[in-house]
Amino acid sequence: MTRILIEPELLPTTIEFYENLFGEECNLRFKYKEYNLELAGVGSVLLIAGPAEVIEDFKKTSLTILVDSLEEFQEYLLGEGSRVIDEIKSVPTGRNMRIQHPDGTVVEYVEFGT
Repeated sequence: MTRILIEPELLPTTIEFYENLFGEECNLRFKYKEYNLELAGVGSVLLIAGPAEVIEDFKKTSLTILVDSLEEFQEYLLGEGSRVIDEIKSVPTGRNMRIQHPDGTVVEYVEFGT
């Protein structure tokens, strides 16, 4: 999943752009009140809109990976020398965690809830 970080006022036109580009409708849209963000998904693109100071922290995360089991990935990653930045927690889409890989890359792992 590709993440694009934008200013809140650009969200409606950015959604429309990606809907036209992919020929798909926005399939995910919600407010993430804990971080003062609004998220939207079109195809394989996740749009994250929010204030600059909040978005700045999200820029540190290079990639988002969808997984079936956070616990299994966490166990494996820790065994390979990764370190936990943010423990597993509930989020509007299910659960997530942020891990720093041994090479320094910060990755968000997401397990969608049902």
